[in-house]
Amino acid sequence: MEIRGLRLQHTRSHDDAQFGITSRVSVITGLNGSGKTTLLEAIHIALRGSSFRGTDAEFLMRDESWWRIDIAMSDDDTRTIKFDATKQSGRKQFDIHGKTNYRMPPSAKYPVILFEPDDLRLLAGSPARRRQFIDTFIGQLNPQYAAGVRKYERALKQRNTLLKQPGVSRDGVFVWDMALAEYGAEMIRERTQVIERINAVLTDTYRSISGTDDTIALHYSNTMIDGIEQKIASDLYAQFERDTHLGFTSVGPHRHDIVSDFNGSPAISVASRGEIRSVILALKFIEVDVATEATGFSPIVLLDDVFAELDESRQQRLAEKCRGNQMFITSTNAYTGIDSAAVIEL
Repeated sequence: MEIRGLRLQHTRSHDDAQFGITSRVSVITGLNGSGKTTLLEAIHIALRGSSFRGTDAEFLMRDESWWRIDIAMSDDDTRTIKFDATKQSGRKQFDIHGKTNYRMPPSAKYPVILFEPDDLRLLAGSPARRRQFIDTFIGQLNPQYAAGVRKYERALKQRNTLLKQPGVSRDGVFVWDMALAEYGAEMIRERTQVIERINAVLTDTYRSISGTDDTIALHYSNTMIDGIEQKIASDLYAQFERDTHLGFTSVGPHRHDIVSDFNGSPAISVASRGEIRSVILALKFIEVDVATEATGFSPIVLLDDVFAELDESRQQRLAEKCRGNQMFITSTNAYTGIDSAAVIEL
């Protein structure tokens, strides 16, 4: 399945813009602020159900009350996603396959691999960024995973609210402790499994990019799997007094991290800038392969201004790896070195 057409109304930089897609590789060019990334954002919303940049309201053009995305696919599938800021509920609406929903059904999600400049700083960035990467990765494999994460986040918000109230007791947060233990245990199991799956091919994938014999591995900061639900509940109970002083929940998968080893040492300490970028490319290549295997579909690849961040050899490897996928590339330079690329000028 490929994208054949895209229309954006009242979205960030685009009041009403329509684009015909004529090639498997589209290079979107224009000055900074012209709305290049907004096109990728619209595709992500239409195929995955949410933005990778912010909230639905932030996607809205200033001084407007609604936005709309229409997308046409090669299999005669058309999708319309609408957002109306004036509504109290049901603000976002998905019209897909002749049915209307207020949240994208898991069966309607199509695999999308996003590569943006911040990804190149994944290893040196915050733990939250690495958790997001792993959770997005899992979402490509298990469409139900995001629903469990949302349930965890709602329970976390409720517990944190209670922790800020004077006189709150352990009994007062018990129901949310149990919810966090249940949903958190499933998150940890899923994260651990997907990291094992990545590690099975990470070194070989890295070596295919770097041409070296280095070894790479990821490690999840929580190593316990058996009895994990009880462990989370016990940790929440034990840290209750501390959490009331802090005003937030200090333990659980929302605090975990994913660390990387390079030849047995912390990658962030010993790997060069180029080596780290090769690690990130390897992770993205694996994400493409895993999404293809899991869904049976060829993922659509969104490359947001990353060619300028990569040297020529890594550009070529990235282009070659994704040659079988429909790609959308934002760049201030129309030339990417990819054959048969069509240019969309903004």
